[in-house]
Amino acid sequence: MSAIERCRTAALGGHVARCADCAHEHIAYNSCRNRHCPKCQAGAAKIWLAAREAELLPVRYFHLVFTLPKQIADIAHQNKREIYNLLMRASADTVIKIAADPKHLGAKIGITSVLHTWGSAMTHHPHVHMIVPGGGLSRDGSKWIASRKNFFLSVHVLSRLYRRLILEGLAKLHKAGKLHFFGDHLDLIDKTAFDNFLEPLHKIDWVVYAKEPFAGPKAVLAYLSRYTHRIAISNSRLIRFDAQNVTFRVKDYRLKGAGRHTTMSLSTNEFIRRFLIHVLPRGQHRIRHYGFYGNSNRTANIARIRQLLGAKTPHKEHDKGNTINDADEPPRVLALPCPCCGGQLIIVDTIAPAQHPRAPPKTQRAAA
Repeated sequence: MSAIERCRTAALGGHVARCADCAHEHIAYNSCRNRHCPKCQAGAAKIWLAAREAELLPVRYFHLVFTLPKQIADIAHQNKREIYNLLMRASADTVIKIAADPKHLGAKIGITSVLHTWGSAMTHHPHVHMIVPGGGLSRDGSKWIASRKNFFLSVHVLSRLYRRLILEGLAKLHKAGKLHFFGDHLDLIDKTAFDNFLEPLHKIDWVVYAKEPFAGPKAVLAYLSRYTHRIAISNSRLIRFDAQNVTFRVKDYRLKGAGRHTTMSLSTNEFIRRFLIHVLPRGQHRIRHYGFYGNSNRTANIARIRQLLGAKTPHKEHDKGNTINDADEPPRVLALPCPCCGGQLIIVDTIAPAQHPRAPPKTQRAAA
């Protein structure tokens, strides 16, 4: 919280940049480097988006969403690391196992998975977004097996396996003593009480969403990139705030039409509480890759798939040829685009960090 409180202030220093196209001048302060900061991670999000777009294959892509029932979301709040890891692992295993089954697709697929923990009102709503190519490699890697045009995998089958993997995983975590309970859930420490708590969840349908992205995979990647390097809320949604209240825009996804977009006011303490709910445990990875997108062999797999599909490997653009003299030092460019026209922001000046007076030295204790 302290990193965010002092974020984007003159104490951090920064740069003055000028747009190469429209000459707009922009001041950008140095990042506080907190991965939950709603402002400082914009550059990292842009770099992540460019890397994922460079890996896109010339095939259909599908957007999958796996959510947790409210009962499990409540205990996930008290066991973030264990249950978030279980959520990401179980959702990925579900898709990989069903896709590998010859009755469904019979292929090794690739997954880019992103963990979200919030709803529009900043409430606790853990779920996973996935971007999955519509097809995969055969068992021996000799051919590409494409899915049907407008169908990837059965949502009903995905939902049932996902439910089983989560419930089995929760039972194992409880048996191993890795789950902790507080407040209204304190009685779940007892195994019988925990089993009774899970029993109704075996009989309900779990929500799994799977659909081909309407605007294409780049649109979904752009959507995800707005949430991969920050949490809960962007500054653009804030309307007004003071010491007592914060008012911000929210969207009710259950409604259609004009009533879908509205505003919400929370006390300042409640707003901060909701924001901090979504701070991840130290070392927790929000973005993960599975299947042929696994980090260890991703480059080789993508090259192999492009070869099988007869697609060309995209070449990176080089700006060195556009410079007047190769010996000249290239201009430093901000990762963010110009807010006016989207052009390149070239750094023209540097703002030095503010110098804070040092504390007086402590009295040295005499040597014994």
